[in-house]
Amino acid sequence: MTVHFIGAGPGAPDLITVRALKLIQSCPVVLYAGSLVPREILAEARSDARILDTAGMHLDEIIAEIAAADAVGRDVARVHSGDPSIYGATAEQMRRLDALDIPYAVTPGVPAFAAAAAAIKSELTLPDISQTIILTRTAVRASAMPQGEDLATLGQSGATLAIHLSINNLAKVVRELSPHYGVDCPVVVAYRVSWPDQTIVRARLSDVREKVKALNLTRTVLILVGRVLAGTTDEGAPFTDSRLYAADHSHVLRPAPVENAPKTDGS
Repeated sequence: MTVHFIGAGPGAPDLITVRALKLIQSCPVVLYAGSLVPREILAEARSDARILDTAGMHLDEIIAEIAAADAVGRDVARVHSGDPSIYGATAEQMRRLDALDIPYAVTPGVPAFAAAAAAIKSELTLPDISQTIILTRTAVRASAMPQGEDLATLGQSGATLAIHLSINNLAKVVRELSPHYGVDCPVVVAYRVSWPDQTIVRARLSDVREKVKALNLTRTVLILVGRVLAGTTDEGAPFTDSRLYAADHSHVLRPAPVENAPKTDGS
């Protein structure tokens, strides 16, 4: 018996991995994270599978279901949205399973920030602009942020920021990042990225609150902040090409031509 923690991806049912889909199709017990997992994926479960929405369950109830499955040797697909390693609340479940000596495995999924970048057709790391992505959130009602991980501190890096679970803190996001990024810094607000009702809002720190106010977005939103979203340097010049495909750049798979090599006549 194994508990499979599965990342179902950002929402589109065809963005799930092949491995994850096969596990959902085969496991006799499926515990899934409420409205964040598309119905099309759940429809792939066995016709006789025990399928439970864990949105209304607390941790003890979830572990009790897993323990009951373990007692009769039934594999469990524990399906989370996105990737289980990012705000997945999987660590506390794994600790409980360790204590019960119940084996588990993890199958990664497509994270929301990657799906958002795909939706806007943007690379989040550009030469001379940003080579770092910071995945973070702000504190609302959930766990407090550790000291030194506030936006004002992280913003000093100038890195591309992917801010989760923070649409209700948008005023704070703007206030703490504007001194570091400038009020004209591009912002992308991605609502339910990859779902049929996906909404993408392009703005700047100066007007992002105004642009999203009328949309009444309260959850399932990712906020991207950074100069890479403009695709140009602060001076407005086009970003520099990476060295990877430069004609004069050599590496182990594309060695530099040997200069002054002896010429042959092909005979």
